[in-house]
Amino acid sequence: MTAAAAAPAAPRAASIILLLRDGPTGLEVFMVVRHHEIEFASGALVFPGGGLESADAELARDGALVSDGLDETARAVRIAAIREAFEECGVLLARPRGDARFVSAERVSALDRSTSFAALMAREHLAPATDALGPFARWITPAFLPKRFDTHFFLALAPPDHALAHDGRETVDSIWIAPREALERNGARFKLLFPTERNLWKLARHADAASALEAAKSAPVIAVVPERTQVDGGPGLRIPLEAGYGGEAFSVPELR
Repeated sequence: MTAAAAAPAAPRAASIILLLRDGPTGLEVFMVVRHHEIEFASGALVFPGGGLESADAELARDGALVSDGLDETARAVRIAAIREAFEECGVLLARPRGDARFVSAERVSALDRSTSFAALMAREHLAPATDALGPFARWITPAFLPKRFDTHFFLALAPPDHALAHDGRETVDSIWIAPREALERNGARFKLLFPTERNLWKLARHADAASALEAAKSAPVIAVVPERTQVDGGPGLRIPLEAGYGGEAFSVPELR
């Protein structure tokens, strides 16, 4: 089989979390800047997230740890989002087992982060708060790209007492920002990938965190697999209109 006829790469499962709060002028989302030497999305302003790990799936199979009514696959991608948020920006969406409250910021600051997330959950008798995450979107990398992800996007309200900051390794800067402001600065101060830009647009329709979370509960998640197209004579991507992103064909100049 020639390279031109090779089958598309299989997408790897991944999770992204949009951490929300209400700022002085309304809805804000926490975003980080990827390190410029990272292979994927280098230098881009993104939401925290990353690939599903085998340990996430192992945690998801532990029915005694998390009782959320989800199947193991749905639970695993939520655990991955919670782990990535903890590793990348220090927020921990977890509860002491048997407690309805999130783990306190004071306790989070004292945790030993040199161990694995799974080991940390076991040693500290914590359970990932998978029920605190609401499905928001699902994007699958186009088949024409060599590195592909099947990415689940979740919304979650950030615990008000947890201090969020970039990790200084994979991410080199961080910001709480109104979705509309991030969109307005795209290409000037910020570099936004197409899925990030469209999900910011989707989020910007809401005035506050409660509105965004409530809308996500009732909106079906339509899987988006972008396809190449032409828009006004230039490169673009086509996505399903029913996915709710304000159109189906968008100019994407970086595809040149």
